[in-house]
Amino acid sequence: MSVEFKGKSKMIERISEAVDRDCPREITNRLRQVLCDLVQDSEVQLPDCVFEHHPDHYCRRLLHQDDKLGYTVLAMTWGPGQSTPVHDHAGMWCVEAVWHGEIEVVQYELLEQREDQFHLEPRTTMRTGVGSAGSLIPPHEYHTIANPDQSQPAVTLHIYAGEMDCCCIFEQTGEDWYRRQSRHLSLDAA
Repeated sequence: MSVEFKGKSKMIERISEAVDRDCPREITNRLRQVLCDLVQDSEVQLPDCVFEHHPDHYCRRLLHQDDKLGYTVLAMTWGPGQSTPVHDHAGMWCVEAVWHGEIEVVQYELLEQREDQFHLEPRTTMRTGVGSAGSLIPPHEYHTIANPDQSQPAVTLHIYAGEMDCCCIFEQTGEDWYRRQSRHLSLDAA
């Protein structure tokens, strides 16, 4: 169930305008700019719940699921030091923006695949703060996200091409080799 908040209709209108295209690269380019603008727009204020973190896991909260265009908007709350394993986005494009705090993203490149074994090599590490946005377009979707701050939470906004309810995580089995495992993703209460 999505949640209401100040400026939500403005946010959804701007996001929908950007998503209503055919080319994933054009969509993600437009969405990055829209999110950078929205983060600084005082008329848009995310609900208080997204600033509450859980001590055991990062939180995923549904803000909007668009029935017409198919995209989903989630807020993720990262407690101090919380992170993801290496994961993909199930073949969907995604745009992510930092709303509060700071995050660190490590992107991985797939070099080779042997059944459920993947040779993934870390390529870039980016530390980004409030107002920055990035995108992932398959096949370049392997990455980790972490809150590097050990004292305060971080909040990111994620827009996915569809409903992101599962993905694959990659467990390291050797130097730069990982085993793929499917993972169901749940939502936290708003």
